[in-house]
Amino acid sequence: MTAFGKCYDPHGTRHGIPTYPWRYAPDGLATRRQLRALGLRPGGQEVTAQVMRTNRRAGTERVAYLYRVDLAKPVRPMTSRKWGALALAMLARRTCPACRITYSYCLSTRHGICGPCLAADEQRAA
Repeated sequence: MTAFGKCYDPHGTRHGIPTYPWRYAPDGLATRRQLRALGLRPGGQEVTAQVMRTNRRAGTERVAYLYRVDLAKPVRPMTSRKWGALALAMLARRTCPACRITYSYCLSTRHGICGPCLAADEQRAA
């Protein structure tokens, strides 16, 4: 069976819900990201269908769930408290926990510290 055939199940007999190949979803259905780009959210509705893509190299399937656009609700507006919480979270991502310096960019999550602190740690270890 071809990759297209594995992913095409409009009646949901094989996968349980209607399944379409990547970029072949019918009109009126959208992923969460597509809804967000339209200023909408799923709003508690159930998953209507899914789009599937087969990775030929790894042999695995990637799935994105689809929701009905006509049942989607508008995105809730950001409140001042949410903006404040977001600003504090971003400040924490930009502050090195070792030297407490705040940078203009987010620090790498791989090491969790800034470059000068990382270099100092490597010199101490050597």
